[in-house]
Amino acid sequence: MDPATLWQIIRAEAEHEARARPAMQRYFDAYVLKHETFGGAFASLLAAELMRADATLPDMASEFSAVIKQSGSDASAAADVHKIASSNPACPNALTAFLSFRGIHAIQSHRIAHAHWLAGEKTFAVLLQNWCAKSYNVDIHPAARIGKSLFVDHAMGIVIGETAVVEDEVSMWHGVTLGSTFAEAGDRHPKVRRGATLAAHAIILGNIEIGEGAVIAAGSVVRTSIPAGMVAAGVPAKVIKAVSGTYAAITAPSDPIARITK
Repeated sequence: MDPATLWQIIRAEAEHEARARPAMQRYFDAYVLKHETFGGAFASLLAAELMRADATLPDMASEFSAVIKQSGSDASAAADVHKIASSNPACPNALTAFLSFRGIHAIQSHRIAHAHWLAGEKTFAVLLQNWCAKSYNVDIHPAARIGKSLFVDHAMGIVIGETAVVEDEVSMWHGVTLGSTFAEAGDRHPKVRRGATLAAHAIILGNIEIGEGAVIAAGSVVRTSIPAGMVAAGVPAKVIKAVSGTYAAITAPSDPIARITK
């Protein structure tokens, strides 16, 4: 779903909630209704959260908005919100995903830090990384490459290293680590391919590949590459079977727009 269409939905949901609970009008005005664009609203929301975490920080909303617009990361953020709102039964609507889901906030904060990293502002990018880690308990190196349409649920305790790659449509739960083994230099972190699922507290170490659509079971420690479409489990993790189907809790319904707007 494109950012403009999603923003219309979020605004409509905010208007509905403000009518139902008038005492919340100021909140919905500040973070949704006074903003014309999805990217601008997201920039304001993330900047406000950083200022709450550290009162010495300036309001970076304008800078974040410019970065989001220039990098096109609003489209990726919209895809993340749409994924959670249309697929997660614990998320009632797109408004809730946008305002309060820490996985979405942490990933979009990373995209802003990543843009600064690519622009050569490495000190500022790492500062952003650490400020956001304090706010969301998610630590992603600004050089890591992260895709879109992600299902990052709960998010707490996620760590992603400098040379890691996470492709589109990956699902990831709390406590996941994409780290190094200390035995490699340079390119030393995992590559997680499209549509893979990393269950809670999976630890994946080294410059290895988690294949497209593969599943890593909760609590597994992975030190070798896992082929596409296979399930790996254990300490150390071993391939135990082929992925047999989809997961109902993270499978988009046939009419995701109806799911979002209900």
